[in-house]
Amino acid sequence: MKKKIPQFKNEDDEREFWQNHNSTEYVDWKKAERLTLANLKPSVKTISLRLPESMLEELKLLANKRDVPYQSLAKVFLSDRIEQELATKGHNKSFHRIVDKFGSR
Repeated sequence: MKKKIPQFKNEDDEREFWQNHNSTEYVDWKKAERLTLANLKPSVKTISLRLPESMLEELKLLANKRDVPYQSLAKVFLSDRIEQELATKGHNKSFHRIVDKFGSR
C-alpha cells in the first residue's frame, strides 16, 4: 500500500518534501497516464540584449518577410542554434570559439 501524500502549505514545502522523499513510495507510476498540458506556458525571463544596429535591422527584415515579430524570430533562431550546438558531440569546442570571439563576461 502506498503512503498518503501530505498536504503542503506552499510550493516551497512541497518542493523540499519531494527532494527528500522517493515518489515511488507515494505514487504507483505503473498506473500513471501521459498528460498533455496544451495551455501551459513555459517560464520566461525578460533580458536586455545589446546588438549591433545592422544586425537588428537585418533581423527585422527577415522577420518582416516571415510576417512575425522580430523578437519571436530571434527566439526561434536562438532555440535552433542551441539545439544544434547541444546535438553536436564537440559542442564544448563551439563554446570555446564563442568565448574566444566575444569574451567571457
